[in-house]
Amino acid sequence: MSQRQRADSEGSLGPDDEVMPYSDDETDDELDPPSSEEEAAEPGDGPPGAPQPAVASDLGWSVKANDRPYHQLPEFQRKVFLCIKKSKYCGNAIKTYKYNAFTFIPLNLFEQFKRAANLYFLALLILQIIPEITTLPWYTTLVPLVLVLSITAIKDLVDDLARHRMDKEINNRRTEVLLDGGFQESKWMNLQVGDVVRLKKNDHVPVGQRLDDDTNNEKLQEENQLAHYDAFIDCEEPNNRLDKFTGTMRWSGQSYPVDLDHMLLRGCRIRNTDHCHGLVIFAGSDTKIMRNGGKTRFKRTGIDILMNYMVYSIFALLILVSLGLAIGHGFWYEHVGSLAWYLKDGKDQDSVYRGFLSFWGYIIVLNTMVPISLYVSVEVIRLGQSKFINWDLQMYYGEKDTPAKARTTTLNEQLGQIEYIFSDKTGTLTQNIMAFKKCNIGGKNYGDPTTAKGVSLDKGRPVDFSWNTHADPTFEFMDHSLVACIRSQTDHETLEFFKLLSLCHTVMVEHKDGQLVYQAASPDEGALVTAARNFGFVFLNRTQDTITIQEMDHEATYEMLALLDFNSDRKRMSIILKFPDGRIRLYCKGADTVIYERLSPNSPHKETTQTSLDRFANETLRTLCLCYKDLSQAEWDAWARKLQVASVATRDRDDALDLVYEQIENNFLLIGATAIEDKLQDGVPETIANLAKADIKIWVLTGDKKETAENIGYACQLLTDTMKIHYGEDLRVRQALRRNVAPSFGHKKKAPEPFFTEPGKNALIITGGWLNEILYEKKKKRRRFRLRRLGRRPLPESPADGQPINDFEKEMRQVDFVDMACECEAVICCRVTPKQKANVVSLVKKYKKAVTLSIGDGANDVNMIKTADIGVGISGQEGMQAVMSSDYAFAQFKYLQRLLLVHGRWSYIRMCKFLRYFFFKNFAFTLVHFWFSFFNGFSAQVAYEDWFITLYNVCYSSLPVLLVGLMDQDVNDKLSLKFPKLYLPGQQGALFNFKKFFISLFHGIFTSLIIFFIPYGAFLQTMGQDGEAPSDYQSFAVVTASSLIITVNLQCCAASPSTSASCAASNALRQPYLWLTIILTVGISLLPVICLQFLSKTIWPSVGDKVQRNRKKYEMEAEEEKRAPTFQRGGRSRRSAYAFSHSRGYADLIASGRSIRRRPTNAGSTNAGSTNAGPTNAGPTNAGPTNAGPQDSIREAENI
Repeated sequence: MSQRQRADSEGSLGPDDEVMPYSDDETDDELDPPSSEEEAAEPGDGPPGAPQPAVASDLGWSVKANDRPYHQLPEFQRKVFLCIKKSKYCGNAIKTYKYNAFTFIPLNLFEQFKRAANLYFLALLILQIIPEITTLPWYTTLVPLVLVLSITAIKDLVDDLARHRMDKEINNRRTEVLLDGGFQESKWMNLQVGDVVRLKKNDHVPVGQRLDDDTNNEKLQEENQLAHYDAFIDCEEPNNRLDKFTGTMRWSGQSYPVDLDHMLLRGCRIRNTDHCHGLVIFAGSDTKIMRNGGKTRFKRTGIDILMNYMVYSIFALLILVSLGLAIGHGFWYEHVGSLAWYLKDGKDQDSVYRGFLSFWGYIIVLNTMVPISLYVSVEVIRLGQSKFINWDLQMYYGEKDTPAKARTTTLNEQLGQIEYIFSDKTGTLTQNIMAFKKCNIGGKNYGDPTTAKGVSLDKGRPVDFSWNTHADPTFEFMDHSLVACIRSQTDHETLEFFKLLSLCHTVMVEHKDGQLVYQAASPDEGALVTAARNFGFVFLNRTQDTITIQEMDHEATYEMLALLDFNSDRKRMSIILKFPDGRIRLYCKGADTVIYERLSPNSPHKETTQTSLDRFANETLRTLCLCYKDLSQAEWDAWARKLQVASVATRDRDDALDLVYEQIENNFLLIGATAIEDKLQDGVPETIANLAKADIKIWVLTGDKKETAENIGYACQLLTDTMKIHYGEDLRVRQALRRNVAPSFGHKKKAPEPFFTEPGKNALIITGGWLNEILYEKKKKRRRFRLRRLGRRPLPESPADGQPINDFEKEMRQVDFVDMACECEAVICCRVTPKQKANVVSLVKKYKKAVTLSIGDGANDVNMIKTADIGVGISGQEGMQAVMSSDYAFAQFKYLQRLLLVHGRWSYIRMCKFLRYFFFKNFAFTLVHFWFSFFNGFSAQVAYEDWFITLYNVCYSSLPVLLVGLMDQDVNDKLSLKFPKLYLPGQQGALFNFKKFFISLFHGIFTSLIIFFIPYGAFLQTMGQDGEAPSDYQSFAVVTASSLIITVNLQCCAASPSTSASCAASNALRQPYLWLTIILTVGISLLPVICLQFLSKTIWPSVGDKVQRNRKKYEMEAEEEKRAPTFQRGGRSRRSAYAFSHSRGYADLIASGRSIRRRPTNAGSTNAGSTNAGPTNAGPTNAGPTNAGPQDSIREAENI
């Protein structure tokens, strides 16, 4: 397929597919239109580092080191309740539990009675205490209500005790705090704002804290010096922003800027240093991690919502039936009861008042229509289904000892109704374990199986790296010619290629047991440095200013002048080094799209390298370009001065640095390109194919480049060569048609015309830039608003400039996107931010009312996981944050098909059968009272014994219904996976809906009719064997109850013994005539149901019925041969680019020296270069301004 022509994004005709959308890091208050003063001071309006106008400080948080009384001063007090005041600085103890010993009973009861059903039965219990109304003893309602409340309370208590244990464990952790002139062990809960703490390697950070500024390290080496440390810090008040912090430290008459790079966040872990010191800035509930611990969005299943509506319908039906029977009683009393002398009760009450009392009496008698035990039974079933998922050994991943985990018990049946799956790519579909596979050096490709002399082989053997004592034994490479070229040391470009890989990075190195252990900011970078290590260029050590490597047979130390770190906007990283011979060289590696536009016109190998990049991309490899540039001393000196000005800018420092970086990153000479493989997880193609057969559509949402994502789509069979690929531009066609039709809000909406009228399968690939145009993001809106006010761009007069005219136009863009995407067999959204991932899920939920599932493995997937109806976390290489935010978790993507097609389908079928049976048995039980009313003058007399009414739902019919909900299976797990079409009824909601509800209602009406009238007719004129008439009320009640129990339990195909507790039952059941009546009643009740089921399965069989009919045949068949992945590479160029999911590196840590052990000049100090650990959010003391960025903080917090 030919490359589509894209519109120029600068002209707003279309977005640039290569541009990563902005990060979603703004709060709503930042999106207000800027004032004129703010516009005048926008970054970029003046040169970098130019003086900025003074702005009023909004910093409202003051911290003084080593001075606890300072934070208790009156000006820091806030009113808590009435005249009670408390310091605004929180203690460090955390509390996540809900109850204590005194509040558990009242609070738990208060929460339970907020549920309408419980409140209804409490009101019913109160009515039963009123003598003139009640027709049933109070215990018939009290016993079930107490049972329901007790079970729920026990469940809540167990959950809260677990939170108590977790809080106690965290609060009682130990750390060292500076008190009385020396460091003492203290519990986390006793830390306070302003304390100086000492953290050791692998410690968790107990608070939010700031590390000491590097310029003052020499002054803070001893404890007695730290005891006199009295710095003031003015900073922003506590908030939930993990990616931003602003403050100023004042000490010894000087001021120092404090930003996020100086912060350690609570819950992180100290790395790359033996110990460090920090100052507590935020504690307890003020820390950023606790501020981000807001309430998780409560998710409810569609069956839950439907069930509530049905309960409301039942309640309405109860009111109507009770009202009709009350009217009947008033009419009966007026014409019959008041005229019969033997019915007079001596009360002076007219028929209307008696009807009024009868209404409330029937509300009590028929109360079992509203099932009190329904919700508890549902929770028990869901708990059991969750345990089955946890116990499933076929979803257990032995390599990491990771079982599947149902982290919620409320969503199991919704797993059987999924229509759309939204999946991350890296680490979810792929392993996120990178391997250096191929490269291009000086225009020549390496990596295919080749001999040392360059002869290509069909199948080779891995290179033997035994000549290299530092080689990584797990590294494999098939091209022997590259090793021979390096060992000969004759090709300058090849040596320069691997020298760049060993020097241009932010990897940390540790020496453990004589081995080198690399710690990289991303798997890509670790793979590249490991490759250089195996080819003879071994990264050995680094200090704040130097890097030492072994170049084949000798060591060399390079002075590091500057490190220009990677980020998702720059898409490259550079390092400026001074060679031992005095030369100054800039090495750079980055995405091909940014490197090629910065190459010198005289750069060699551009065309051949471009061809190799296309080839590597077609093989789904992640590519990266390498280049360099020599600098003169004068060039370096001039640029270094600009760098110094930009690095101390107090406003928009990052933008200023980026502009300075641009001035030197140009006129590069290309060396070559690398190709890294991120392998698919096992079973991914088969899983996707099987889910597609179940009519589940899979969308891949990734931050990777379009070509990379597209190639992975082909590799995992999400895309095939038979599909027609569409891009974001195709939305323009529908939008143009929309604009030609005036909006008609008042008329009935017409069904949208299909996007694709031609037969065949379609797929959509859309970039984050196009999603910006569709979603009309706030930040983009603010930026354009600002430019218009500055007169740099005219207001749009038509939507041709890319902006919607009104809300209708905006909504139509979204509708067009969803309609087009949902008509496709596969959708890939690439170069998207975490916020856009969540927005895409929201659009499908909003416009398609579909059940969605999101699956991911990293922190950038959390928003998407929380937004979907069901979130699944994969415990992979990127920590546990996705797992902690998910509803279900396991270790491999392939387990998703078992979760949905087996457990999800079973759970849905079981829950639907349970609900249908539950409603049926309650209708059959309750409506007997209705028929009995026509023979007792509508007097609210009950048809059963009191004990039977009390125990019917609790004992007599509880076990069968629970067994249905827990154990029912139509087909086994193997057949469920073999026939994915069995999943379709769940998507269609075919097994439980209002139609099924009314079928259960009429079934219950029919059964109650039989159960009442057959015994009534049998008892009408009967004589027993002993000459006594058995037609007394109690005997009738026992026969009716026995018939009911046997009928409903046989209906469920499970026996439930009914033992009687009444003498009347014993007397009645001794009569053979009554047993015949019971058998006749049960038979007539069940016969129509059995006949209908037989005819249905014979004449109109479902897919499940057909599979069940041939179950033995299918079980005896051999398993289908697993198809090998049919990845067919066409002639299209699908260039892949490395590292758009690559996070910010360790450049700031390295440049500050905080992460590097100093030479033993001062043995007492250690420069803390932590990657986020510790107990608080702390501040300055004995370690340089640590540049542990937000990505590092989040990454480390995931591992806790």
